[in-house]
Amino acid sequence: MTARIYLALDTQDLDGALALAKQVRGHVGGFKLGMEFFYANGHHGVHAIAQLGLPLFLDLKLHDIPNTVAKAMHAIAPLEPAVVTVHAAGGRAMMEDAKAAAPSHTRVVGVTLLTSLDGADMCDVGMVGSAIDQVDRLALLARESGLDGIVCSGNELAHVHRLWPDGFYVVPGLRPNNGEMGDQKRAVTPAQAARDGASILVIGRPITRADDPLEAARAIEATL
Repeated sequence: MTARIYLALDTQDLDGALALAKQVRGHVGGFKLGMEFFYANGHHGVHAIAQLGLPLFLDLKLHDIPNTVAKAMHAIAPLEPAVVTVHAAGGRAMMEDAKAAAPSHTRVVGVTLLTSLDGADMCDVGMVGSAIDQVDRLALLARESGLDGIVCSGNELAHVHRLWPDGFYVVPGLRPNNGEMGDQKRAVTPAQAARDGASILVIGRPITRADDPLEAARAIEATL
């Protein structure tokens, strides 16, 4: 599978998101709608972006008791998302119930370790071992729980891909060469992630905050 760029529309402004999505839709494979967008615009906003005809990734990072997550998955099923995220740290039962409740065509992927965290942050919250250790542990649990794949940083992608060769890999926190890192601590370039086995490349600010978003999208697409 060729890695596809999903543009992260992380904004509360539906009109702005639609304008940007229309501008770059010829150079991306889909759109990622996260918590900021969803909480502000709900089902109405998702339906509006869906009218553009590209797959949607609902990055809602569901994380609660199994029954609550299953009901949340039922609630978003009418939106027909291509991909939905849950937190792998929610455990086996939660992930099993999330997958069972999802539409058959929706890929459910488990978030392993946020790309904004490094070793010091892991120690703060009591995680033992390296980032790769944590990603490997949760990736294997996600696979055993029946999920389709995981979300991980490009730093761990090549390693975990060897453990789960047919997994579906969502890679966020990507930055072009010489790009501003912002709050990302474990980032690689889109081209590196694509080479290492990414299925979806989630890219937001390098495109959405560029002086010319269309040119930025074209430039990143050209590196793949």
